[in-house]
Amino acid sequence: MASSRSQDSDAPNPSARLEEILNDKIRIQELPDSDQEYEDISPEEEAHMAYLESVKIPIVDTFQTDSSEAQDETLEAVLPFLEGNPNDYPLNEFGIPHLQKEKHIKFLQKALGDYPAPFAMMDASRPWIVYWSLQGLSVLGYPIHEYGERVIHTFKLAQHPNGGYGGNYGHLPHLAATYAAVLSIVMVSYPNKPSTYDSINRKTLWHFLGQLKQADGGFNMTSGGEEDIRGAYCALIVLSLLDLPIELPPDAPARKQGLTTFLDNLGSWISKCQAFDGGISAAPGNEAHGAYAFCGLGALSILGAPTDTLHKYLDMNRLIHWLSARQCAPEGGYNGRTNKLVDGCYSHWVGGCWALVEAAIPPKDPHSTIWNRDALARYILAAAQFPKGGLVDKPGKRPDAYHTCYNLAGLSAAQHKYIYDAKRDTVSNNLDAPFHWYAKGKFEGGTKIWAEEDEIKNVHPVFVIPFGKVEQCREYFEGKDRKGFWDGAEGG
Repeated sequence: MASSRSQDSDAPNPSARLEEILNDKIRIQELPDSDQEYEDISPEEEAHMAYLESVKIPIVDTFQTDSSEAQDETLEAVLPFLEGNPNDYPLNEFGIPHLQKEKHIKFLQKALGDYPAPFAMMDASRPWIVYWSLQGLSVLGYPIHEYGERVIHTFKLAQHPNGGYGGNYGHLPHLAATYAAVLSIVMVSYPNKPSTYDSINRKTLWHFLGQLKQADGGFNMTSGGEEDIRGAYCALIVLSLLDLPIELPPDAPARKQGLTTFLDNLGSWISKCQAFDGGISAAPGNEAHGAYAFCGLGALSILGAPTDTLHKYLDMNRLIHWLSARQCAPEGGYNGRTNKLVDGCYSHWVGGCWALVEAAIPPKDPHSTIWNRDALARYILAAAQFPKGGLVDKPGKRPDAYHTCYNLAGLSAAQHKYIYDAKRDTVSNNLDAPFHWYAKGKFEGGTKIWAEEDEIKNVHPVFVIPFGKVEQCREYFEGKDRKGFWDGAEGG
């Protein structure tokens, strides 16, 4: 990305500015001659400078490229928020801005409202907007039952006669839209109101998924569409959560290639998506990406216990190295790819990977962690909150439901401890692995930088909706008879 900064500008670059902040000798030289004058530095700012000292990169490459210039500009935008409090938010006892919960709730409520005409281009993203907003409200502790009837009505119209969900009424079905629609419906459904769950046509959805299964093991996102790792994750989420048959429908094209179940060749296909640098890509041979890493880990964590599937199909040492390298310093947030910029959405897409990784490689000390939770929480609270509500990619950007949802999911991941217990009593043996998780309270290790009032609800590390809703949904559908799926099917 080309730099818009003038090459002959007298402004110091961020690296020089950071060095000036952290260099004690330079700071002493800048002190005024008069003993009566002192620099106006608060205790909070002194603490922030000590933090910056602890996370600064010791080696700086002086070779300038478009990428390095973009990084310098980003650091210049972020540093004031790590050093001080430009938005004048109330600070907690650790000198960090409080989470502006009420403002974020109002922002997400507005996101569920009407949109002006120019937003027509977002029509196909309707299921996502609903999911992001509902999940964001849930994690903030806001009861979303008031949206139940609207959500069910919206997705009844978006449900395709041949199965699955499209972006809106009349749209072709797509796995991404189906994933977001199903999770949204599950969040507003209750066992004592069966019509909510039953608004999902599981039989046609099963057939829709069967049309997307590929002979090499992966899934297309839509009929005739691209095959990538999002498809594997979204399909397994739906299959597991709704307790759909694992057997392929009789009309699934993959049956002609000798496949019989949705799981055939899937683990090995995901394994091929691990790139040379350890990250996970959309498809074999592509560049590794943070969101695809979460999809890959999430899919494997549905196929079986993370202690088994992650080690079987991935090089965990290289993956951990790649994930760790995505955390930017001194920003504390994550980027999604090598040589890219910090972005609040990766608070979840990368930050959410760590619970799954730690389930496969548990820390020896239960109070320790293999990732820097505090740095991520600091970035979210200090740099990713928009003054009028909502959360952002980075300072200078506008808020949206997407970045609000995933910044909050990342903050929740930093605050909570999740445990995978293979011996835990759970649902029937049909893609049951993700139901062995439970939340074990708040994470108490590290250098805590959030106050009690900044804490938010836990989030299921695989499904990314509330734990209770996950369990209620699966238990409801386990009580449903599957025989109807095979009505009229030869050999059923």
